[in-house]
Amino acid sequence: MVKILVAEDDRDLNGTVVSALVRSGYEAEPFFDGASALAALEEGDYDMVITDIMMPGMDGFALAERIRETDKTIPILFMTALDDKPSKQRGYGLGIDDYVVKPFDMDLLMLRVGALLRRANIERSRELTAGNLRMNEEEHTAYVDGEELPLTVREFDLLFKLLSFPRRTFTRRQLMDEFWDYDSSATSRTVDVYMAKLRDKTSGCTGFEIVTVHGLGYKAVLK
Repeated sequence: MVKILVAEDDRDLNGTVVSALVRSGYEAEPFFDGASALAALEEGDYDMVITDIMMPGMDGFALAERIRETDKTIPILFMTALDDKPSKQRGYGLGIDDYVVKPFDMDLLMLRVGALLRRANIERSRELTAGNLRMNEEEHTAYVDGEELPLTVREFDLLFKLLSFPRRTFTRRQLMDEFWDYDSSATSRTVDVYMAKLRDKTSGCTGFEIVTVHGLGYKAVLK
């Protein structure tokens, strides 16, 4: 059974989220501060983390940062009252996968949980399908309606990343750090150029679109 850690210092909300997860078929464990959540993650085996940002002691930002030091793939979802752009930028910059603002609809939260877990499974299987596009990360191949789509290595990696986390916004800085490493000639404009090329090459794809999130970066939205 999928096991989800819930870190939220509001005990009523924590209990509500845990109960909703259990009703949806997951195993869920409540924690009320970042430090105890981190200790549990170091000792146990979890498939996903749902955490508040504003918690006593270790906050959600610090928790996400510590998690990403050792685990790059476990899905992390922030549920928080902070609805400002700097908080979202900081969260996504630390490597979280989704950001839900309180108050939120519990059914919507469960849908997002399911979507993030599916994306995590994509990373493990290293294959994905979006409409008429099929990608295999191990083979580094992409096919549209059965015909190979000519992509450079970097174009493939960028597209696979976006489609592995649909609706998640990746900042230009995140993409530069991950796909250009220490290439000093790369700029935010370089990312824009690559995204324009990807949009052109995937114009015949029916299952998604690459969307510009003004002031932040890019995301893939499934149709």
